[in-house]
Amino acid sequence: MVNTLPQSALKEPKPGIKAPTKETVLTPRFYTTNFETAASLDLSAQETELKAMLEEMRTDYNRHHFVRDEAFKQSWENIDAEARRAFIDYLERSCVSEFSGFLLFKELSRKLKERSPLLAEIFQLMARDEARHAGFLNKAMGDFKLSLDLAEVTKTRTYTFFPIEWVIYTVYLSEKIGYWRYIIIYHHLQKHPEHLFYPLFHYFESWCQDENRHGDIFKALLRSQPQLWNNWKARLWSRFFLLSVFATHTLTVHERAGFYDSLGLDPTEFDRQVVRNTNETAGRAFPVMLNTEHPKFFPRLHRCSDYNLKLLEIDRSSQPKFVKLVRKLPLVAAILWNLLSLYLIKPINTEAVRETVR
Repeated sequence: MVNTLPQSALKEPKPGIKAPTKETVLTPRFYTTNFETAASLDLSAQETELKAMLEEMRTDYNRHHFVRDEAFKQSWENIDAEARRAFIDYLERSCVSEFSGFLLFKELSRKLKERSPLLAEIFQLMARDEARHAGFLNKAMGDFKLSLDLAEVTKTRTYTFFPIEWVIYTVYLSEKIGYWRYIIIYHHLQKHPEHLFYPLFHYFESWCQDENRHGDIFKALLRSQPQLWNNWKARLWSRFFLLSVFATHTLTVHERAGFYDSLGLDPTEFDRQVVRNTNETAGRAFPVMLNTEHPKFFPRLHRCSDYNLKLLEIDRSSQPKFVKLVRKLPLVAAILWNLLSLYLIKPINTEAVRETVR
C-alpha cells in the first residue's frame, strides 16, 4: 500500500531551499506500518536487554557531540563544482534518510505509548537521535547556501506501508550498514587527512555509535520474535532483505562514485568492505547470512550496478519516452536475473554455526 500526493501538491521551492531529488527505487523512502501489531509484540524473551538499552539511550552519550564548532565558520568556495555537487547530493540523501527514521520512530512512539510503554520510550529516544542527525546534515547543506524544507518534504513524500516484521528486518540492516559506512569513512580519513575537505566527517565516529546502538535495539526486537529467525520463512526473508539492502548500497555507491573519489576512496572496494562487514554483523541476528565469498557474488552485484548506470544514461538522453522504455527493458531484466541468481546462491546457516559453538 502506497499513499502519494498529486503532483499539483508540489510547490516551487523558496530561494535557498533545495528542490527534493526525484523519488526512485534507490532514494530513501518514508514508511508507515501496522501499529496495532507493533503494540502487541511479546518482548519477554529480550525484555532485560531492551531495558538495559533504554537506560543507555536515556544517558544520551552523544548529546554534546553534535555541536558545530569553529571549523564550520569558513567559506567552502574552494571545493570544486563536481565535488560540491556530489557532496550536496550525499548530504540530501543522508538527511532524508535520517528524517524518514525520525518520522517512523516518532509515530511508533506515539501509537505505542499506552500499550507498550517500554517500546514507546525507546522509539521516542531513537527519534531524538534521528532528528539530531537530520538537523545537523541540513545545517551542513546550509553552508552551501541550500537546505531542505523538511516540513514540506513530510507533506509531499511518498509513504510506503511495511508490515512491522519487515520494518524490523530493514531498520536493523539500515542501521548496521550505516554504522559500517560511517566508521569505514572515518577511519580512512583519520589515515588520509588530506582528503578531509569538510569538518562533518569528524563527527562520523559519534554518528556510527548511534547507528550501532539503534541496530542493537532492533536486533533485540528481532530475536524477541521467534517467527523472524527460527523457521524456513524467516531464512527466506532474511536472504531477501540482505540482498535488497546490499544491492541498493552497491547501486547507490556507484551512482555517486564522484563523492567517494573526492574522499580518496575506491567506490568498488568501499562497497565490498561495507557489504562484507554488514553481512557478518547480520549473521549475529539473522538465521542466515549471504555467502559474499562466493566467486560470483560481487561480480553479479557489480554487473547490476553497471546496468543501472546505463539506465541513468538513457534517462538523461533526449529520446522519446517510448524509445527509452524499449531500451530500458532488457537492462531491467538483466538486473532482475542477476539478483535472482544471487538470491539462489546457498546462504550460510548462522543458527547452525551458533549451535556448533555452544
